[in-house]
Amino acid sequence: MDNDALDCQGKGWAMRAHRWLRPLVGLGLVAGFGIAAALPAGALTSSATSSAVTFTPLGPSPSQPAVCSGTASSPGQLAGTYPTGVVVWGSCWVNGGIAQVVGNISIEPGSTLNAGFALNDQNHGMGVSALYVTGNIDVYGTGTLLLGCEPNFSPCADNPALSTLDVVGGSVVASDPLGVIIHHSVIGGNVTEMGGGGGVTCAPSGIFASSLHSPVFSDLEDNWINGSVTLAGLETCWNGALRNHVGGDFTDMGNHFADPDSNEVLSNVIGGNLACAGNDPVVAYGDSHASPNVVSGSASGECSFWTYQPDPPGPPMPISVAG
Repeated sequence: MDNDALDCQGKGWAMRAHRWLRPLVGLGLVAGFGIAAALPAGALTSSATSSAVTFTPLGPSPSQPAVCSGTASSPGQLAGTYPTGVVVWGSCWVNGGIAQVVGNISIEPGSTLNAGFALNDQNHGMGVSALYVTGNIDVYGTGTLLLGCEPNFSPCADNPALSTLDVVGGSVVASDPLGVIIHHSVIGGNVTEMGGGGGVTCAPSGIFASSLHSPVFSDLEDNWINGSVTLAGLETCWNGALRNHVGGDFTDMGNHFADPDSNEVLSNVIGGNLACAGNDPVVAYGDSHASPNVVSGSASGECSFWTYQPDPPGPPMPISVAG
């Protein structure tokens, strides 16, 4: 996240790759999860205790999704293999090793999935934690997704010097969420956030008040997204989308943010079209110290090739350039 997102945290919480990386990431994603999905249900589990990940056979799987539930002070733990998907009720953390989900994860209304940890904290920090999902992550009304972490922009909760690399084979689809924060992750499908947020205010609520001690915000940074990105109708304190590699289109439309120095949709490499319209505030550099989006298709509205915005302390810069 940029300085404003860190400022949001600071109020109470403390490249661009070459375009040929996109298809390679997509191919690797499909190949890796194609193998996982082709195995019999229940055939995978994680036994990682270091940076290496291995899988061992399990017996027959249950027919219903597993449930991960808990409270902010005593969260549920997602670790091991879940052959028929997962439903999140309340608070659920991924800090007990590798979590492999065959199928979808459903984050129910008002619930939180926090995968912002790098280590296996349940094993005294021995080994790594990561989330691998073959299907989608669906976030429902006032739910929150925290996926991935990296130094400087969104530090891991257990070791700010480390990074994670979480993988979602399908899409991330959020309908009226409280917040969606994705860093340094691979998404095989689309990222869609429709509506939601904490309102046009910077007052903390939900997990942002209880655990993060931060205003409510949404953020996409340093991700490899094979499909398209849609951010529409979001009302929250701050939103950013920086240094992402997007294979399809990017739409940023009809969003309203309380922080005047927000809506920083910059430094992205976009394989399709980029459209930005009806946002308040409009897309701008703010204090992000970012660079223009590189767009292979068309760029329109607030993100057009002919739209320039101040880039302090230098001269105005285009929001997007053709690539």
